[in-house]
Amino acid sequence: MSTAHHDEPFDAVLFLSFGGPDGPEDVRPFLENVTRGRGVPPERLDEVVEHYMHFGGVSPINALNRDLIARLRVELGDRHLDLPVAFGNRNWHPMIEDAVAELYDAGHRRVLVFATSAWGGYSGCAQYHEDIKRALESLAAREGVEHGSELLTLRKLPHFWNRPQMRAACADAIVAARDELPESTRTGARLVFTAHSIPTAADKNAGPPADGGHLYSRQVHAAAATAASASGFDDFDVVWQSRSGPPQVPWLEPDVCDHLEGLPAAGAEAVIVCPIGFVSDHLEVVWDLDTEAEAKARELGLAFARAGTVGADPRFIEMIADLIEEHRGGAATFGDGCTDNGMRCAPGCCAPVRRPAAAGRPAAATA
Repeated sequence: MSTAHHDEPFDAVLFLSFGGPDGPEDVRPFLENVTRGRGVPPERLDEVVEHYMHFGGVSPINALNRDLIARLRVELGDRHLDLPVAFGNRNWHPMIEDAVAELYDAGHRRVLVFATSAWGGYSGCAQYHEDIKRALESLAAREGVEHGSELLTLRKLPHFWNRPQMRAACADAIVAARDELPESTRTGARLVFTAHSIPTAADKNAGPPADGGHLYSRQVHAAAATAASASGFDDFDVVWQSRSGPPQVPWLEPDVCDHLEGLPAAGAEAVIVCPIGFVSDHLEVVWDLDTEAEAKARELGLAFARAGTVGADPRFIEMIADLIEEHRGGAATFGDGCTDNGMRCAPGCCAPVRRPAAAGRPAAATA
């Protein structure tokens, strides 16, 4: 890594996300980008294409991210932090490679990267490091140098699943959802947290060996426990959604709709579903929960309320700005073990004990 600017403050922010189609013609190419090399059956892609067409072939994710970026720019301005915020995606335009090239052309040399995943593990953290590395390789090829790190430093901000603003925003969303239920059902409503399912092998092999792996699912359970407590619930369930891999590969279970089927027999009359694994109401939320899960609850005679995602809460933007302020100095040390320029997370963060086979890697098919 070049040390020419190593001790200088970071001078820009890259807002890095998953990406999603902006029109019907984008849907199939986008999904092929997401699932390339991962053994997802064509019929599964056909199914997800129909999910997008239900919403006009447009994912809400890009518009939601642009709204977050606009609010973040205001928050940074209010803090007198003169840091431009660029937008790049992994799987669809604007692509990270283009965003990084534009930052470089504008004269920026040290850039903090905020990835829209709160979690550790491969798809939640390490894959974003791979995105960063790929973008630097693209810039190096354009500029005719061997390594992109000779030109630009990109530093991913750490996981934020356990930040107090996340807990408070999630807890308030749960309380607001409970208040939407018929009054007679609120006391006995079952609280169910959801997050994106990943292959069980990917979860098992993620995280420090001394901790036994399972970094992602452990973080989700811990975040759910704190949010449940803060919202006044003593008991809750953690379930999974949005599986997209080949059927022969085991993924984290139970699926949210399968879990709902058992609630009436357990005496529940209502359910509050909190999508704790998601920052914004993109397609995996509005289809898998607001469409499929709500229909399943109605079929079962359960009153249903879905908690809002944290990105709509002003405290989420304050949290991002706090992370930027905490890490914008030029010090070599960095919280949560992440390293510069996407090489990999340091021991103790989310580097896998053993990389799962390609067909078993997490592959979100919607966004």
